[in-house]
Amino acid sequence: MKRFLKKLFSRFSFVALTIILIFTVDVLLVAAIVLFLYGLCVHVFPVSEPYMVWGLRVLNWIIMFLAVLHCSNRDMLPETKIPWLLCILLLNSFGVAIYLTFSTNRPLKRQSAAFHRLRAAHEYLEPSAEEQKKLREELGDWADESEALYCENRNAALYTGTKTEYFDSGEAFAPRFIADLESAKEYIFLEYFIISKGKFWTAVLNVLRRKAEEGVEVRLMYDDVGSMSKVRASYHKIMRKQGIQCVKFNPFLPVVTNVHNTRDHRKIAVIDGRIGYTGGLNLADEYVNLESPYGHWKDSAVRLEGEGVKPLIVMFLTLYNMQRRSTEDFSAYIPERYERFEGEGYVQPYGDGPRPMYARQIGEDVYINLLNGAKGYVYIATPYLIIDYRMREALVMAAERGVDVRIITPHVPDKKIAFSLTRSNYMALIKGGVKIYEYTPGFIHSKIFLCDGEAGVVGTINLDYRSLMHHYENAVLMYKTKALEGVKADMDATFAKSKLQTEEDAKKNVVWRLLCEIAKVFAPLF
Repeated sequence: MKRFLKKLFSRFSFVALTIILIFTVDVLLVAAIVLFLYGLCVHVFPVSEPYMVWGLRVLNWIIMFLAVLHCSNRDMLPETKIPWLLCILLLNSFGVAIYLTFSTNRPLKRQSAAFHRLRAAHEYLEPSAEEQKKLREELGDWADESEALYCENRNAALYTGTKTEYFDSGEAFAPRFIADLESAKEYIFLEYFIISKGKFWTAVLNVLRRKAEEGVEVRLMYDDVGSMSKVRASYHKIMRKQGIQCVKFNPFLPVVTNVHNTRDHRKIAVIDGRIGYTGGLNLADEYVNLESPYGHWKDSAVRLEGEGVKPLIVMFLTLYNMQRRSTEDFSAYIPERYERFEGEGYVQPYGDGPRPMYARQIGEDVYINLLNGAKGYVYIATPYLIIDYRMREALVMAAERGVDVRIITPHVPDKKIAFSLTRSNYMALIKGGVKIYEYTPGFIHSKIFLCDGEAGVVGTINLDYRSLMHHYENAVLMYKTKALEGVKADMDATFAKSKLQTEEDAKKNVVWRLLCEIAKVFAPLF
């Protein structure tokens, strides 16, 4: 009862209620305007009511036709057009109003302008195209995948001589992470989707406070919606009073708009510009198994040390300055020289995000390019499997070529609707030759692609519409690094703890399948 009351009176519940109320008011306002115009027309134009009704119907059809035409020709994912067309056709003028209000899933214009200005101002920090071409020649079979990523995102440079270390759990990650924070002498940058009060965050925060007192510059950015139920609304102000330069990303405002879909789902830590972390781990107790609401929490992270950390610095400072509406010289945070580690392979950190910040869905493109380039196997870990037609076909086509395609998903869900949608995709993939495993000890939150043991991705990008379309994300594409050896060993160990799904497992009752099919139609919108 106490937990229920806490949730009932939480900020999350208040925000949800606010959205419902504002949306209700908007719908009633549209209805009132329609009725007012109808009454006005009746008094201004002395025609019989049947003609007026037909006139309004014709006007409604014209508006609907224009909305359908607009939606059909928009530069957007085909899967997103279907639910909007259904909305317009089923709800008529109200559907048009909802389409106009919610379908523009773009950041604010000022944010877009600031983002592009900051990126353009710091392009000089990236290696030259000639240097990149020379490095790619050393990659052999994976050169095309690297070049494709570089061409899509000029900030996604390729680096060698960077030390990599893989962590197969939050328990392995936490002590090394805190030790690196303790070693900071110049600055600490942290960017996380979720921070949550608890033992782990308290341990991290104690280090941050102490370092701030020592004169180390500490910056923290967390997502407002991601952390909404975890910390109070004024938490960023509390952090500032303790010497930590803290901002909330995209603070929630009680306005009915799809702009709030654009969240900062990245997990980035940078210490003195020489050490960097990314992966699936947020700064909360369940991620390091100090709490177990969903069984054992399986997660992963990668640590970089060397020049390959530079893109993480630029990614953090770009969003941080965009959010603060400020401009600064990033070069002040780039070390003049980096220690070079031999025999460590190549790393290519990259970011992804919504249009128009990023011209394409880079996260999905990288995954598909890896699938297309694989010869022996592709091992995948993802907490959600809510994919579009393009991704599904890439997975099936790789399997049909004889590639051993395996996907690990959770057995214990953290979100039941997402879990149902994930399972609803099993049948088509299994029939196409893809092997799907469920992690039976609990919930797997890792985001991993491993191809032939030579190329792989560890980062924040899930196989769902939110990660692939709406969110700011980041990851590291690695080639022949030592960390990939750890990824391979971890995947093999995880398969051993997971249950292979069959067509019989994928079958459910007719009602369940119908509900899932309906939900899948509208999944791209959320």
